[in-house]
Amino acid sequence: MTTVTLNAAQPNAGSKKKQRHAFDITPTQRAIVAIAGTGMTLVAFYALMRGLLGFAPDHPATRDLVIMLHVATVLPAIPLGGYLLLAPKGTKWHKLLGKIWIALMVITATSAIFIQSSGTFSFIHIFVPMTLWASYKLIATARRGDMKGHKKEIMSLYLGALMIPGIFSMALPGRLMNVWLFGW
Repeated sequence: MTTVTLNAAQPNAGSKKKQRHAFDITPTQRAIVAIAGTGMTLVAFYALMRGLLGFAPDHPATRDLVIMLHVATVLPAIPLGGYLLLAPKGTKWHKLLGKIWIALMVITATSAIFIQSSGTFSFIHIFVPMTLWASYKLIATARRGDMKGHKKEIMSLYLGALMIPGIFSMALPGRLMNVWLFGW
């Protein structure tokens, strides 16, 4: 069987490969995601272990159900989002894990609405509507088959709405992840 007849026998065999390539991220983006995702996962895991094992000071946020829900959904979203960006695209596994990741992100953003310091919102709450809007756009572009738009939304959601607030949560004194990470 020649290549011509093989492709004729398998419709869309060539276009499927082209579609997956158009959906993948560039080598530079892959490096950024790999470094950011791995770094944030390791730092978050270290902070979590310090907090859970009692090596970090007690923090009143651990008694707040909404904060614990927020932490419980955001922490698995970090490595899962990185995996989804780096792994093969378009598979059933990718689609299933993508739905789980979006659910984690939406729960994380929604729970953040109820986390307020001194009864008011902080500047970090700007990421809540950004996350919810990007989640909607991510789903809409995927359903339309707009993989270029899907890629743009996933990169902005992962790096912009997950990494940036994560850095702030670890850098700002008094926040739970900061206390668990640095012990003050």
